[in-house]
Amino acid sequence: MRREARAVLHVLLGAALLHLTLFSDLYLRFVRQALRPYLVATGVLLVLIGLLGAAAAARELWRGKRHREEHGSADGHEHGGADGHGHESGHGHESGHGHEHGSLRVAWLLTLPVLAVFLIAPDALGAFSAQRMDSAPVRPAGTGGFGALPTTDPLPMRLADFDARALWDGSGSLTGRRVALTGFVSPKDGGGWYLARLTISCCAADAQVSKVEVRGLGAPPQGSWVTVVGVWQPAGAPGQGGGAPVLTLQKLTRTTEPGDPYE
Repeated sequence: MRREARAVLHVLLGAALLHLTLFSDLYLRFVRQALRPYLVATGVLLVLIGLLGAAAAARELWRGKRHREEHGSADGHEHGGADGHGHESGHGHESGHGHEHGSLRVAWLLTLPVLAVFLIAPDALGAFSAQRMDSAPVRPAGTGGFGALPTTDPLPMRLADFDARALWDGSGSLTGRRVALTGFVSPKDGGGWYLARLTISCCAADAQVSKVEVRGLGAPPQGSWVTVVGVWQPAGAPGQGGGAPVLTLQKLTRTTEPGDPYE
């Protein structure tokens, strides 16, 4: 790949990172908020590398032009010999020239995904991904993994925390409690619907889903964000319920997708 093309790619990649992190919150659709400083530093570094590469390429072009202007006549006399070597040299030049053009075309094609970041706002993972993933609540380590719940009514909770308590908490801390959960609508096979939310540790590639089956009202549009208030319906002994916890709905409110869509 030619130096000029590499410089353009570096600048575009760096500018895309800075656009995602400094001028919008779109980066939250890919990674955790804690990674923002590293992304900003990487974007600045890529832009600097690209600008330095562009400056070096410009100096090389200028020196090449000066060299041709100063030695063009001598070179022309040398290559104009009638011993047949001029033909071979010309053939090599044409091959290299074609190779450079091919590399340049590939380099410009590589810029298309970068330009798409500026022109198309990418979506976070949502209902399509959740529908193809199984809920896997994480059991807290040790016997005292669950603390006492606040007395707020209704009690706002993360979906992942609600799932873990519903499945593993033997103290019954959720029994009879009204909880408020926020997530997006995901259809259930065979009818019904889930309230779902994705959790990431580092980036969207390691996303895991938390689901709650909501009963008492027909499903809102798939993928829409809602806040539900309801009461947990226990099923079996702790750790034996299986599947997603069940919530009997009392109230549903439509809401907008939060700036950080992951828990």
